[in-house]
Amino acid sequence: MQKMNIAKPKSLPTALTLIMMVIIVAAISTWILPAGQYSKLSAEDDKAFVITSSTGSVSLPYTQKTLDSLTIKIALLKFSSGDIRKPISVPNTYIQLPKKPQGIIAILQAPVKGITDSIDIILFILFIGGFMHVFNKTGAMFSGVKYLAQRMKGREKLLIVLLVFIFSFLGGSYGMDVESIVFYPVLVPLLLAAGYDLIVPLAIVFGGAAIGFVASFTNPFSTIIASNTAGINWTDGLYERLLFFVISTALFAWYILQYAARVKKDPTTSFVYKIDGVVKSPFQMSVGVEDVLIKLTTKTIILLLVFLLTFTSMIVGIVFYKWWTTEMSALFFAAAILVGIIDRMGEKIFVMEFVKGAESLLSVALIVGLARGVTIILNDGFIGDTILFHAYNLVQHFPAAIFILMLMLFYFFFTIPVSSSSGMAVLTMPIIAALAIIINIPGREIVNAYLYGIGIMFLISPTGSVFPALVMVQVSYKAWLKFITPVVIGLLILSAIFLFTGIKF
Repeated sequence: MQKMNIAKPKSLPTALTLIMMVIIVAAISTWILPAGQYSKLSAEDDKAFVITSSTGSVSLPYTQKTLDSLTIKIALLKFSSGDIRKPISVPNTYIQLPKKPQGIIAILQAPVKGITDSIDIILFILFIGGFMHVFNKTGAMFSGVKYLAQRMKGREKLLIVLLVFIFSFLGGSYGMDVESIVFYPVLVPLLLAAGYDLIVPLAIVFGGAAIGFVASFTNPFSTIIASNTAGINWTDGLYERLLFFVISTALFAWYILQYAARVKKDPTTSFVYKIDGVVKSPFQMSVGVEDVLIKLTTKTIILLLVFLLTFTSMIVGIVFYKWWTTEMSALFFAAAILVGIIDRMGEKIFVMEFVKGAESLLSVALIVGLARGVTIILNDGFIGDTILFHAYNLVQHFPAAIFILMLMLFYFFFTIPVSSSSGMAVLTMPIIAALAIIINIPGREIVNAYLYGIGIMFLISPTGSVFPALVMVQVSYKAWLKFITPVVIGLLILSAIFLFTGIKF
């Protein structure tokens, strides 16, 4: 095999370290910035609004007239439907308060308080990890993709479209990431034998999952956490994200088909050939594709249906039965048990795999807790609203379209140092979502700007998952950039169109 020189990203501190550094910076800021606070409005069981300030609390009628009188341009239905879940800042009520600087003890306690405050989301993440690990242990997803690849041999164009949508769905539903590398041994030989190059399977698997991640219609690690932190219901904006998923995935599949057809007609047009030269497949043809044709057993079909129904049930439960983290965690726990029973997994193996899965997402759970610690420092030091007040003064004269575009670009570039989608959400949403309400931008569009920004950068970020995929398939970063750059530009334009449309309706 020809040795490939794949550029390695510069080493950056881990997300946990970066967020701990932000906690320290936040604490230092409480000694420097003036303290202040907005009055906060919350709904009390659809019976009254309660405004809380430094001088006490007061109840107001639960009517649209109350919201209008406070210059809060939000429909009453948003509160009664549960789309807005947390207290919001009341415009024009900011007052300065005596400073309350946060010291070393507060810094050390912030992560602990953050984990305590976020325990429902943290447990939800751990239960999802347990479910996914137990499900992956059955090999049902691998068998399903392998079966599809074998049956579609000779009809590779249709196979490409189907697989792109499958991997995009996996990326959008639960955030498929590095675990996708298990599919390369199956798809690389098949697609090379069909006359394509190494970029095609890379684009299908890594690119497909990344495209779905941009939409993240039910992704717990981005959409649900970001919406929860922003104080809105994550289903607000769901239809927009589903539409984005369909359009972006279809366009990406079309782009791959055009590239694949060009390479098949003239192999010298391959970006791999032009940049890396002749690169042999990292997988032998005997692996995966030329094996004895497999059949999908009844058990495998049932397991795949359980996977699909689990995410469908989550959406139905939230939309129609007002489920939240407790119910969703219980759903994934029950689904994991059901998978274990169907697969006839022994008790010890089931427990071991479930714990391994929870353990694999422990760092993600800790990131959520630590990032929440930043907000605790800002709030305890009374500078969170100060930052919000000055940010509002800075952007209040910006057109909403300019603001939302700048926000998407902020997330696009900030994803490089903070590669954790959940950490990014908990770190930034409390301030930005509050700012959005004050300047009358729907909270769902703030979440969407975050999703589009981090998701599109995910395709090329040197601190993300692109390098493990490149090493697995033996494609250079330069060749991948040559292929994916038009996609990145196209997605940025498509995202801007969706965001501009979203703030108008």
